[in-house]
Amino acid sequence: MNPVNPVDDPIEELASQSIESSFGDILRQFEQEQHVAPAPRAAASAPGPIKGPIKGIVLAITEDSIFVDIKGKADGILPKSALTPEMSEIAVGDLVEVTITGRSEEGQAILSPIKVEKPKDWTALLAAFEEKRNIAGKVTETVKGGVRVDIGGRAFMPASRSGTRDAFELQKLVGQDVEVRILSIDVDKEDIVVDRRVVLEEEGAKKKDERFQLLKEGDVLTGRVRSVTDFGAFLDLGGVDGLLHVADMSWHRVGKPADVVTIGDELEVKILKLNANTRKVSLGLKQMQPDPWTVASEQFQPGQKVMGTVARLTDFGAFVELSPGVDGLVHLSQMSWSKKVRKPADLLKVGDRVEVVVLGVKLGDKRIELSLKNALGDPFTEAMEKYKPGTVVEAPVTSIQAFGAFVDLGDGIDGMIHIGDMANDKRIDHPRDVVKEGQLVRAVVLDIDKDRRRIRMGLKQLQPTKVDDFIAEHKVGEIISGLLTDMRGNNLKFEVAEGVFAECKIVEAKKEEAKPAAAEAAGSADVGSLAALLKGRWKDGKGADPAPKAAALKPGMLRTLKIFSLDAEQKRITVELLS
Repeated sequence: MNPVNPVDDPIEELASQSIESSFGDILRQFEQEQHVAPAPRAAASAPGPIKGPIKGIVLAITEDSIFVDIKGKADGILPKSALTPEMSEIAVGDLVEVTITGRSEEGQAILSPIKVEKPKDWTALLAAFEEKRNIAGKVTETVKGGVRVDIGGRAFMPASRSGTRDAFELQKLVGQDVEVRILSIDVDKEDIVVDRRVVLEEEGAKKKDERFQLLKEGDVLTGRVRSVTDFGAFLDLGGVDGLLHVADMSWHRVGKPADVVTIGDELEVKILKLNANTRKVSLGLKQMQPDPWTVASEQFQPGQKVMGTVARLTDFGAFVELSPGVDGLVHLSQMSWSKKVRKPADLLKVGDRVEVVVLGVKLGDKRIELSLKNALGDPFTEAMEKYKPGTVVEAPVTSIQAFGAFVDLGDGIDGMIHIGDMANDKRIDHPRDVVKEGQLVRAVVLDIDKDRRRIRMGLKQLQPTKVDDFIAEHKVGEIISGLLTDMRGNNLKFEVAEGVFAECKIVEAKKEEAKPAAAEAAGSADVGSLAALLKGRWKDGKGADPAPKAAALKPGMLRTLKIFSLDAEQKRITVELLS
């Protein structure tokens, strides 16, 4: 194309008439004044009128033809030879824009893809530039940094705007008809830059939008894995990308997506969700199989023992896979009867096969509560038989609290020694005054609380007391001295040794009245027996009681006593008051 000579061009005269008009407007005005109507075209030889643009859906693709549903009595035929390079990847289900160019002998419509026109002059080029309209061109040669394109004038297309990925694909464009858009135009320098990539991107976006409109939630379709990431895989659904998240790949836990799918795999998936605003498509693969939780309530019942595999560990417990897609939780509190388990990793690791007991099934929440310790048996049941009240045990002290100390009885069972059961004859301020952690102590089982799972034990019950020593050193009938410390009526309490107390009760003697029967009985009694009786009842012939009355006693008095009884089991001493 030769440059326009501004000296000989009448446009200069038009420009002086309207300075505010754009250069493109002036060109169009000039060409309209110079326009000559073309001669009428001859009628087409093909039967039937040629129709305008029609949108149809690709139904099938053969070796040389493409069958398109154009909503007519018969499908249209689009010859592959008529396809543009941009349509090389056409697939079944794609939406295409075509025109009817004729009819076959069978009455089927012969189709042709919509093609853009090539501008014929600078006016058309400027108009296409201002309207940002696509135009047709032909790639003629490769040059440094891109290719030359004939668009009715020589134009340059940078490699970065060609829509190709490498130099090899760029070279393949030479000789091909392409659809481009003018990026910049300089009439004086005859400099035109065109862009093919934006056309391809817009066509792709349009095709993707049209394809997206055909999708519905719940649809099942086949997609090809395009890429695999750490969180899932992207599938090509025929122009639209869908995300198959790792959580929707399988009912069982998936470590990483690459373990399930690889690039190029064709998968039958279900559309889970469509976002019309972001054009995002969420896909599901596991949804193509029955949900294993639907039968979980029949498979697993409370109290049932089952085998499982440790799937993952958390701070609060371990998840155990009972069957593919069905996990149960063993809470930290259900891992061991021992209190020494601080975290699940102390006892379990991923992949372990374990036996557990089902505690509960919540199908609605998809939760199964499991117990590992129940499967091992409750050691407290055995401890109740082994450590009955009165049993003497030697055990190490595991911990000390302000109220007492705990000892280890084995199998995670602890015995508790209260501070009040640690010493006999002295008051202690803290258990550390008596025992230390790690010390081996000898204690007796006092009581077992099954509900609270507690075994109470004592130290002092095995230690001899001052009462024990006193009982061991004295015998019944022995005469001793005692200090009266307390009296309540005729009930007296004597301290018979340091910290040892004895009980005494005074019985007042009643005077006997003379009766004929008594006199008669006395007369018939043996004289020796009567003398012994009188001697026992009277002292010095004064007729008084041998022991003083309670009214004559006061706390602090030292008196002579006779041991009446010694009860080592009850730690009880009773005495008689002699004087």
